[in-house]
Amino acid sequence: MEKIGQCAKCKLKNKICNHPDGKEPKFCSTRLYPQAINEAKEELKKPDIHEFARIASIQEAECYTHRDAKSHYHYPVKPRLQEIIEFSKKMNYRKLGIAFCSGLDKEAEILTKILEKNNFQIISVVCKVGGIQKEYIGIKDEQKIRIGEYETMCNPIAQAKILNHAQTDFNILLGLCVGHDSLFMKYSKAMVTVFAVKDRLLGHNPLAVLYTSHSYYDRFLVKPNNQ
Repeated sequence: MEKIGQCAKCKLKNKICNHPDGKEPKFCSTRLYPQAINEAKEELKKPDIHEFARIASIQEAECYTHRDAKSHYHYPVKPRLQEIIEFSKKMNYRKLGIAFCSGLDKEAEILTKILEKNNFQIISVVCKVGGIQKEYIGIKDEQKIRIGEYETMCNPIAQAKILNHAQTDFNILLGLCVGHDSLFMKYSKAMVTVFAVKDRLLGHNPLAVLYTSHSYYDRFLVKPNNQ
């Protein structure tokens, strides 16, 4: 049976991925995929990728204070929005794209206002751009959100294409649906970061399910009968 990486199941405290003298389980990705890791190291030699990765790592460290303390307790000091602003400035980005869901139009407006106050030019594109009916992709009436009504499809490919035409330096995803976000990232020429993901039920906080998987959402830990 082929061994596969299972990092999420690793319980070791002293791990090989964190320390050269660390240990590894049989399913350790660091040990199982040396070719992939070497290929990644080669990609990091490319000037643009190297600089992007370098700045991202610097930004990561600057999100903590007391980094020189010997204690292992570091204190986070920056929300994600501040990270995006600072990272974009470090990369000398001027033109930022926002691809957002129509259900988060108010959030998109506030985000735009904040980024513009920080001297960025913002190009924003809503998911329904183009006004194409869902029938265009083969959606039947009973498969719509509002059955029996006119309904426009989400168009993440067009969102990406529009931001490509605008030649944005960096694109920000705000609340695109599962799958729609994937299509956007596939077609975006600029690098993409995610400011927020959509979770209609949990106020866009999908991690709430994991935090309460021992109680309110324990049903997800029960194998479905049809499997």
